[in-house]
Amino acid sequence: MKRIGILTAGGDTPALNATIHGAVERANKLKIEIVGLIKGFNCLFNPRVPHVYLNPLFQAIPELDPTKGGTLIGSSRDYVDPDDKTQLELIHARLKELQIEGLICIGGDGTLNGLQPLAERLPTVLAPKTIDNDLGMNYPSEPEEWIRSIESGDKTDYKYKRVSMNVPFNLNQIVNYATPGYATAVFVSAQGVERIRTTAESHRRIAIIEVMGRHSGYIALGTAYGQPDLILIPEHPLNVELLIEKVKYLYDLQKNVVIVCGEGIVDEKGNELGAETKSTDPAGNKVLSGAADALRAKLIQEIGDRYFQRYRRSNSAKEAIFTRKVGHTQRGGRPILFDRFYAALLGAQAVDLLAEGRNNAVSVLQYSSDKGFRVEGYDANRFRDRWGLIHARALHPSLYDPATMKPSKLGIEYLLPIFTDAIGGDDAEHMRQTLFDPGNLAQPYHSVNTDVHKRIRYLAEK
Repeated sequence: MKRIGILTAGGDTPALNATIHGAVERANKLKIEIVGLIKGFNCLFNPRVPHVYLNPLFQAIPELDPTKGGTLIGSSRDYVDPDDKTQLELIHARLKELQIEGLICIGGDGTLNGLQPLAERLPTVLAPKTIDNDLGMNYPSEPEEWIRSIESGDKTDYKYKRVSMNVPFNLNQIVNYATPGYATAVFVSAQGVERIRTTAESHRRIAIIEVMGRHSGYIALGTAYGQPDLILIPEHPLNVELLIEKVKYLYDLQKNVVIVCGEGIVDEKGNELGAETKSTDPAGNKVLSGAADALRAKLIQEIGDRYFQRYRRSNSAKEAIFTRKVGHTQRGGRPILFDRFYAALLGAQAVDLLAEGRNNAVSVLQYSSDKGFRVEGYDANRFRDRWGLIHARALHPSLYDPATMKPSKLGIEYLLPIFTDAIGGDDAEHMRQTLFDPGNLAQPYHSVNTDVHKRIRYLAEK
């Protein structure tokens, strides 16, 4: 294999450049050219296919910095329609004209679903990324537990649900233990919890902090490092009565409460608290109005004004209970050491998969309690259910204790290997040297897009 294409798809994460860098470094050793495709799958719909040569003369371009968040080659949420055969043949022809013999897609479960039609035309592999940590399986047979039914008489509208087979859960059996971007998102979120705590403590307030994770509670679980009082995850329906009981107990005890909730938490009937309308994005996700706001409304209604007035701490429940979203800061900025290191290894593994002749495969991060972390290749079809769909990985029930609303003992065991040494000394030193650099006051921000734009090349129009 002489030349490989690489693209980043879906939402940005802090570890994308690190993954690209790892792929480029491995390609340099194998004397393989790497072509960066600008703005993900969107690039493939453009007849001119904007692209960048990432390792001319088998040297990485200087703009490729693994410590920078985001992606220097851009991203989009466009995906290839598997039913549009004409478009697929055009895309294949364009890649062939670029002399690209294999393709690396960096993305999550949506990207893995989307690359299937390309894998039928040229060798294509996935290097994983997602802050939600929902690309993977709790055990290899998990996809077999999905069943589907037809909704509203429409034979194209299916509803999927899981039927648990009660497979014994073991941390060593997790397929793709942690995904690049997750550790940094938890780092940012846990810091946010610590900072909000002091405000709640000072003003005798109840704070509800919303973190990302539409279907998976991994980020919420990880915020336990910031010591919130209660953690609510999408996988476990909200028990309002128990929550109110715990909130009142904690508020009586310490005069403040900090609650973390995932953006996709659900009520007793399984309905998302913050869901309002359907979006038009390719993934078909719901636009969430705000789980934290919906939860706040429930607490205001259930606790009432009199409770706070009796303590002389607030005039009303609305005043006493406030919300904050960590938001997109979770997916931005410099990746911490864990993400940089393993993202690079997974990018390198993706190159090796193509060089070995593998197709429709995923580079995954595996863990064993006796040997630690390692990277491997895994057949993408093993992620699919019987109808060919890949589902977001949910947090396994064994990792969360719904009675305490905290990580379970096994949940703590899951987090420890990821975060014990997740931050490197250079992370703190970088902050010390750069954040208050006097030059920041006088010089405008210099975007990597400015430099990469000068390197973009195009196919000649026909």
